[in-house]
Amino acid sequence: MIKQICEKHNKKYPKELQLKVYGLTDRELSVLVVNEVKMPISVDEFERQLNDLAQKMLPSAPLQKGAERLLTHLHDYKIPMALATNSMEQAVRLHATARPKLFGLFHHKVSVTDPEVFRGKPNPDIFLVAASRFPDKPSPRQCLVFEDSAVGVQSAKEAGMQVVMIPDARMDREHTRHATLVIRSLLDFRPELFGLPPFDDGPRTMKRIEDNEAHE
Repeated sequence: MIKQICEKHNKKYPKELQLKVYGLTDRELSVLVVNEVKMPISVDEFERQLNDLAQKMLPSAPLQKGAERLLTHLHDYKIPMALATNSMEQAVRLHATARPKLFGLFHHKVSVTDPEVFRGKPNPDIFLVAASRFPDKPSPRQCLVFEDSAVGVQSAKEAGMQVVMIPDARMDREHTRHATLVIRSLLDFRPELFGLPPFDDGPRTMKRIEDNEAHE
């Protein structure tokens, strides 16, 4: 989406900048890109165009490989899960509307625009609020976070939580060293390493969820 906006205004979106925007809020991202690329539009206008594109494209955005398998597995074993994101609530709703069964597996969702979240990632607020909303109110050390950005890893560590990182292949190793575990894909994740039930021999996928949906 960012590349499309840049090209629309005859600007290039350099690869080094692409790595910098991972995990940022829409506002932070807009400020960074407008200043770095020297866009001929204001930050407000860039953010507006970004939100317009998001409404069209987010519902069909691909999931991380292995995400469906992992979420379904943990849900089947009654492991409570929450979504904690630097995205705005509107973006979360778009994703949830496109994949209601999958997003319904989360006990709750916390976005950067949540009234109890005063600071987005890399501050720990989002994760701490998410943890506080589980019925048993687990301590941070009992929580495991999955992240793909250095900003998110810092946030999780600041919250006192363990964090599994699935970084972009182009990311410098310096930005991954604070994670508890770094893996190339969620398909490589072994739940038993963190005291969770291991995957069954036949991984469940969204095919199963869709089958269930068809019978309702």
